[in-house]
Amino acid sequence: MPEPDLAHFPDDPDQPERPLHDLAPVAALARAAGLRRVHVLAWRDLEDVEAGGSEIHAHNICRRWAEAGLEVTMRTSWAQGRAPHVVRDGYRVIRRAGRYMVFPRAVLSEIARRYGEWDGLVEIWNGMPFFSPLWTFGRPSTVFLHHVHGEMWRMVMPENPSLAKAGELLEARVAPLAYRRSRVITLSSSSKRELVDDLGFRSDRVDVVPPGIDPRYTPGGERSPHPLVVAVGRLVPVKRYDVLLRTMAELKERHPDLEVVIVGEGYEQPALEDLRGELGADDWIRFAGHLSDEALVDLYRSAWVVASASAREGWGMTITEAAACGTPAVVTDIAGHRDAVIPGETGFLARDPRHMVARLDEVLSDDLLRKQMSEAALGRAAQLTWEATAYGTLKVLADEAVRAHARRRP
Repeated sequence: MPEPDLAHFPDDPDQPERPLHDLAPVAALARAAGLRRVHVLAWRDLEDVEAGGSEIHAHNICRRWAEAGLEVTMRTSWAQGRAPHVVRDGYRVIRRAGRYMVFPRAVLSEIARRYGEWDGLVEIWNGMPFFSPLWTFGRPSTVFLHHVHGEMWRMVMPENPSLAKAGELLEARVAPLAYRRSRVITLSSSSKRELVDDLGFRSDRVDVVPPGIDPRYTPGGERSPHPLVVAVGRLVPVKRYDVLLRTMAELKERHPDLEVVIVGEGYEQPALEDLRGELGADDWIRFAGHLSDEALVDLYRSAWVVASASAREGWGMTITEAAACGTPAVVTDIAGHRDAVIPGETGFLARDPRHMVARLDEVLSDDLLRKQMSEAALGRAAQLTWEATAYGTLKVLADEAVRAHARRRP
């Protein structure tokens, strides 16, 4: 294989001079780095019943790599009721083993080359790591870590505090030792600061590659005639929909004609519906479940504001989806949200529930402010494309391919 030559590519692919809207640069980058076959390890597949932002993110990258000519294989856990092998949008998906056994079985399969050789490997570290640096033996690889999970372990495992504590210890103290030399990719500058400050990663080994926005999210339609707040995401503890519902109940006192629509599915829905009843909100807070892409776009367009009380996010993709439809956001002041929202321009960051009520009230009460934020949100969203995300992620892997090639030269 000829020595890769990346000199003609930008030094800073995370911040391109203009957004990429085609895949020619991705294909050229792959050829220059000698990357033809890429394997991706992920906890869950896009078609899993609990799939969320991480799975959407991985799918969009793999799809575009495949469109650019790479042979992409994704290895995940079993997805309920789905075939174990499938080709989706040009890339191969292999779903085997359960939620926990997928980690050792995927590793053993890759070591044995059961699913073929690869020129580069991407690990998606979503809570539990695959420990790829310990078994890739210096071959080109990178790790995608969306955010620090921290207290998420306790939220997801409230009935088993010992196991939750073990998860926190693994993430914060044990696993980083294995990844100290790895190239790590995260979604936002604020998430990078968490990885460096909380997990001890080297700043020069952590790259920021923002997510993209599907081009179907565009402005249009008509706003609701009355205040409409929309929230989108899995109904799981880390999203803190209980906090959001109580916030909406307080906001209702200031805006009697307020309507709230929550989009998503998850095991917390029964408890949240009970809370809605306790708050006397059955007639104005609606759980919409899963919506088609077209229906979700229509909802974003009609909303006055999108809201999130989430405790942890790598980015907050629903925020920028809504922004692409011209809808501002009021969300918690956390890593990830701090990059998805430009405070005071495309929306507001709220430090606590009371502050969130005040900021939502401000947006809902001021027509001019909403218009200005809508225009700013559209401008921000225009900078984010999945083609740029696919390129930026591949550039990190390509850099590692160049390093590996240099080490092999006599």
